[in-house]
Amino acid sequence: MARWIDLDTPAGPVQAWRADPTGVPLGGVVVIQEIFGVNAHIRDIAERFARAGYVALAPALFDPVEREVELGYDQSASARGVELRNAVGFDRASEIVGAAAQLLQHEGLRTGAVGFCWGGSLAFLANTRHGLPAVSYYGARTLPFLGEPARAPIMFHFGRHDGSIPPEAIEQHRQALPHAPIYVYDAGHGFSCDLRADYDVDSAALAWTRTLAFLADSLK
Repeated sequence: MARWIDLDTPAGPVQAWRADPTGVPLGGVVVIQEIFGVNAHIRDIAERFARAGYVALAPALFDPVEREVELGYDQSASARGVELRNAVGFDRASEIVGAAAQLLQHEGLRTGAVGFCWGGSLAFLANTRHGLPAVSYYGARTLPFLGEPARAPIMFHFGRHDGSIPPEAIEQHRQALPHAPIYVYDAGHGFSCDLRADYDVDSAALAWTRTLAFLADSLK
């Protein structure tokens, strides 16, 4: 079952898309949006995690500045998403992610975070600031935060042809986090999203398999 719920956070009340498994949960996952809001893609990711056995919660990070944001992937939508991302900021978004994790933890669930694009960088902060096992998909804005020490296991997925994350940036991740698994796929930015031009079915499937294995190990 999937539905919108209300979530109290330090940034004020926000909505979150919650998806529950049919059986006893394996754990909880905070699904962290791209700059396009909790749109159909992010809701689908949450529901996929639920089918895999996890309670998934995707907080609407833009709610403190604009509610019910659901953008597509064209140029104008990207520009609007950047405006909203900048208006919310990393610190406020990270507080919302932390509140989502606390809700799941208060239900007795071992909880991790998985984020995409902007959310990929926020997944890193979910690890360093909230102690969550985390998976970061093509987080292009993580470099300024690499000095923050990891507090739990973390995994990274990058596309080899992602212009926003050049090879030297990936290498900086390797140097800062030598024990973290860092996977590079023959794909571009957003390769895991089937609504994007850079969607790559094989890379997306492999990254998903690795993500589920990571969560199974980290949250057991």
